[in-house]
Amino acid sequence: MLSGDDQRSRAFAKPAFSEAQACALVESVFGFKVSKIRPLPSYDDQNFHICISRAKDNADGPTEYVLKINNTESSKTPDLIEVQSCIIMFLRAAGFPTASVCRTKGDNITSLVSVDSGSEIKSYLVRLLTYLPGRPIAEVPMGPQLLFEIGRLAAKLDKTLEKFHHPRLSSLHREDFIWNLKNVPLLEKYLHALGQNRNREIVEQVIQRYRDEVMTKLSQFRECINHGDLNDHNILIEPSASACGDATYRVSGVVDFDDMSYGYYVFEVAITIMYMMVESKTPVQVGGHVLAGFESIVPLTPVERGALFLLVCSRFCQSLVMAAYSCQLHPENEEYLMITAKTGWKHLQQMFDMGQKAVEEIWFDTAKSYESGISM
Repeated sequence: MLSGDDQRSRAFAKPAFSEAQACALVESVFGFKVSKIRPLPSYDDQNFHICISRAKDNADGPTEYVLKINNTESSKTPDLIEVQSCIIMFLRAAGFPTASVCRTKGDNITSLVSVDSGSEIKSYLVRLLTYLPGRPIAEVPMGPQLLFEIGRLAAKLDKTLEKFHHPRLSSLHREDFIWNLKNVPLLEKYLHALGQNRNREIVEQVIQRYRDEVMTKLSQFRECINHGDLNDHNILIEPSASACGDATYRVSGVVDFDDMSYGYYVFEVAITIMYMMVESKTPVQVGGHVLAGFESIVPLTPVERGALFLLVCSRFCQSLVMAAYSCQLHPENEEYLMITAKTGWKHLQQMFDMGQKAVEEIWFDTAKSYESGISM
C-alpha cells in the first residue's frame, strides 16, 4: 500500500488517456488497428473495450480486447504485474475462464509507455487481454446453486495456484497492501473519510475485534495465493440450459487479478461471501451457499470457520472505508466507487446487530444441508 502522501497523489496517478490516444497506443504497441472503442469502469486504473480490424489474410483470432492501463503507482511494480499476467495465462491453461494475454510487437506481455504531461514525464504499464463474454453476476438474481458454484470456483482457483511457480512469485507478498485482509488495522488511517457517525463506530469495533480475535490466529490459517477480489462485477456469467430445460447460468469469465496477493484460504471465501451479499435481498443467507461450494473443494478448519464472521465484516469495512476515501480523491468516479456502499452499510449493520453466533448458525446449517444433498 502507499503511504498517506502517496495515497493523496493517486488523484493525479490515475491514467487519463483519451479514446484517440488509446487507439494510437494499441496500434503502436500491439500492432492492431482499432475499429471501435469504449471506456470501461475502473477503480484507479483505466480500461477500454476495443474491437480491432483484421486483414482478410489474417482473419483468425479474437477481435475484441480489453486495454488495461495501470496507474503510475502500480506501474512502478512491473514484477508484480508480470506475475499476475502469468497467473491469468496459467489458469486459462488449467481450464478456468480467464482472458488470454496478447503479446506486444516486441513479444512481451507488458509495455511501459511514457507520456509527457507538460510538467513531468509519467510512465504507465499497458497490457492487452482478450475480452471475455458474459454479463456481471450483479445483473442477475443469484440462487443457491449459482452461489454454490461461485464458492466452488473460488476454492478451485486458490487450490490450482498451489502448483503455480514463477521466479518473481515473492512479489505477491504485498506487506502493506490495503486490500489484503491481513492489513485491516491499516484502515484507521482513512477513517476520517467517514466523519463521526454510527458507521465509523462499527468499523472501529470491527478493527478492534480483528486485532483481538483474528490477528492472534493468522499463524493457524492455511496460506495460499488469493485472487482477492471475486466481487459481483469480476465474475461473468452466460445462460446455460440445465438438464431439465430450466434456464440456469454458468461462469463465463473471471476478471481483474490486480488485487492478487499471498493470503489464506479463509480470506478468499470471506471476500467472496461479502461480495455475493452486496446485491442480495436475503444477504445473511448467502454465506452458507458460498461456504458449501468452497468447502466441497477446501473444507475449512475449526479455527478458520471461527474467524469467518469477522473476516466478512472486515472486508465490508475495507470496501466501504476505501470507497469513501477514494470518492474524496476521484469525485468524478463516485458512481463506480460507491457500488458496494449502496447496500453495504446496511448489510454490515445487520450482521453486527444479529451477532456472530446467530449469523454463523445460519451459514453453518445451510452448508451442512448440502452434505445430505438438501440445500436450504
